[in-house]
Amino acid sequence: MERTLRFALLLAVATTAAPSFAAEPDKAIGRHLDKLGYPYEIDEDGDYRMVFDMEGERTQLVYVRSVVEEFGSQHVREIWSPGYQASADQFPVAVANRLLEDAQDAKMGGWVKQDKVAMFVVKVDADASSEALDDAIEAASRTADAMELELTKQDEY
Repeated sequence: MERTLRFALLLAVATTAAPSFAAEPDKAIGRHLDKLGYPYEIDEDGDYRMVFDMEGERTQLVYVRSVVEEFGSQHVREIWSPGYQASADQFPVAVANRLLEDAQDAKMGGWVKQDKVAMFVVKVDADASSEALDDAIEAASRTADAMELELTKQDEY
């Protein structure tokens, strides 16, 4: 009974908490990206922004968020990569269904709706190693770029 109550309280806090934004970049991420040899910029939220060269002369945008989200004892960092932008507030049904199908096949991460943009998000331990962060960045960039190509036949991101 106590475990169920604790889970219910954690769920209530997690679902009602406002999103947090880092004003300062997490310097540990910068050290990991430097070790990996990835060039980056830091955006106004303190997140790390990178553009990767992909197959077929394409590029893909990836963000490593500086903010660390918490759920119970877990500390999670998110890696985001956009794959689709809707022209209206809602995604077309076929696009939404395709994103859900793709999330089923993904080994790491899943699709989320951020305003009008479909973002592929990989969540890793906040203290993940450089190698684990590299895997997450690669999963996000490859998955989002493939979906962008499939849905739009363009290279906006």
